[in-house]
Amino acid sequence: MERLVPAWLAETERHDPAAARRARTEWERDSLSARTAEDLAIWVTARVTDTGFNEDEGPHVDGPARITPADKDAVHRWLAGRGHGV
Repeated sequence: MERLVPAWLAETERHDPAAARRARTEWERDSLSARTAEDLAIWVTARVTDTGFNEDEGPHVDGPARITPADKDAVHRWLAGRGHGV
């Protein structure tokens, strides 16, 4: 989480500064709203960059951080453990 959340917040900041401020505040308070939790879950799912394929097999997704399917699963488990539907 500590590695992925800063990348998520930075990308959110570029697209929606108000949402990024809200998300950062909620993250710092360890109290994500349902909307923010959903945004994080969608972001991590869409940003999986390490799929286990090699360069010739594809797909390759450029991203701000190396995100594996296991990272995505960990974020989803973390959110679910805090009562968020994922």
